Amino acid sequence: MKKSTGLILTVLVMICFGGAAFGQNAQDTISVKHKIIKQNGVAFVGKIISQDAREVLIETEEMGLVYIPKHEIKEISMVNAGQKGINGELFSTRYFLTTNGFPVKKGDNYIQWNLFGPDFQFGIADHFGVGIMTSWVGMPIIGTAKYSLELGKNLHGGLGFLGGTGSWAYPETGLLLPFGFFAIGNRMNNINFSAGYGALFNERTVTTYTLKNTPTEYSTNSYTSNSRTFNDSEGRVLFSVAGTFRLNNKFSFVFDSFFMLAGKETTSQVIRETYIDGNRGVTYSIYNEVNKRYPLVVLVPGLRFQASANSSFQFGFTGVHFDGEFIQVPIPMVQWFRKI
Repeated sequence: MKKSTGLILTVLVMICFGGAAFGQNAQDTISVKHKIIKQNGVAFVGKIISQDAREVLIETEEMGLVYIPKHEIKEISMVNAGQKGINGELFSTRYFLTTNGFPVKKGDNYIQWNLFGPDFQFGIADHFGVGIMTSWVGMPIIGTAKYSLELGKNLHGGLGFLGGTGSWAYPETGLLLPFGFFAIGNRMNNINFSAGYGALFNERTVTTYTLKNTPTEYSTNSYTSNSRTFNDSEGRVLFSVAGTFRLNNKFSFVFDSFFMLAGKETTSQVIRETYIDGNRGVTYSIYNEVNKRYPLVVLVPGLRFQASANSSFQFGFTGVHFDGEFIQVPIPMVQWFRKI
């Protein structure tokens, strides 16, 4: 039961942090006039304030006033008011397993398709969004909420919350996860730190044994057992370091990580059978089994492709370190984002 509890906690928290767990779409809509694409593929969308033979001054919503040397510019084009620019690309608040501090806007609604199931997110107000996610079999079902804001130039942060249930498969199981996050950089190039505390609530069954010196037909002694079921909880500290680095106008390198610290060790009673010669070939003894709560490390590097203003696709490869072993997950992390 202890091992299954740890497994359930790991799966629930992974899904929560996982592809969708608590991110929000940060697509920005601003009334823009021009789009400037640099020679390295980086693009800026906003209003051109001034330009001369040496440089162009453009005002963007995300970065404010930006001076761009003329020799670094590949193309300048007009765009329609309200068109989404590269600074407000889809997925800009998302990595593979975690979210970041960049804010969501009202009306930024999307669905994220994952191999394990869908994730629906809704921007119900500027800087605040809610969502719901599940697997293809409807287990677990998790609600999300996130509030984020700008703390300073190239500094964003906020708070989030997850709450869920094991639904039909584990109706007695629940999960609560408050977390905070802090991002440095802009939507194109950034690094983010997040941390939280995940608590799993479920039913736990404990069995105690009492040895007796009464022999039986098949053993030299005997035992009685007593089991009781009660509501229990287990908590772990979680944290992550993640980042996005733009490679060109369409592709970005995305790195994500997930760390779950070791939990408190517990002990439980187990009956041990020792076989001896003779008609009564078994002797029972009580053994105290140590139940360890191993730390968990998950690393996911990958690439993101900005297919269009309303669609993004990303894939990566996952490595897991657990119980002293490093395992490469053979199934890639594949996620497709679509605005709704």
